[in-house]
Amino acid sequence: MKPLETVSRTEILALNKFLRVERHEVRLSNGRVIPDWGWIDSPDYVTICAVDREGRFLGFHQAKYAMGDHFGFGPPGGYLEPGENPLEAAQRELLEETGYASERWIPLAQCVSDANRGNGTGHFFLALDCAPKSGPRPASDDVEDAELRRLDRSELEAALAGAPALPAPWLLCFTLGMRQLDAIRAKAAHRAGSPRAPRKL
Repeated sequence: MKPLETVSRTEILALNKFLRVERHEVRLSNGRVIPDWGWIDSPDYVTICAVDREGRFLGFHQAKYAMGDHFGFGPPGGYLEPGENPLEAAQRELLEETGYASERWIPLAQCVSDANRGNGTGHFFLALDCAPKSGPRPASDDVEDAELRRLDRSELEAALAGAPALPAPWLLCFTLGMRQLDAIRAKAAHRAGSPRAPRKL
């Protein structure tokens, strides 16, 4: 078994910095060539499961264009700037969008958005002990109306379960974040309940 091979690529649309469309010629592992494989080139992005010092999840009550007339609870996040690494982008987006900052960052996953068509790679993070940062706040370039909210675990789970048309990255980031929090708490409980090792003489 061999990975698919890009034989050639041709740009067919360059709309703006957020979207380019290409036609690829792709060779399959059996040697067959597909001449019109569509490819969507958009920037990589970050999505953050942000938890404040009271254990509440930071996010926004908002709508996105692809969600139609539905509203949902979404996490902070955005596109990487040129030359920016994912952690830098996550730290910047959290501060720009919420005014909060964190010193405890845990990478959760790195996932392609579409296994066949590209559409950027998502980098997901858990940010712990988030707190408001004093001083000037960087300007956000978001165009949608959004209301910052803090939800506890049960409120977050209810928001995710009850909302239609939520973007997959939002669900993935919150789910991975909650799972990581459970693992951290289980590990802490195990350590607290473990007998002390005998002191070496």
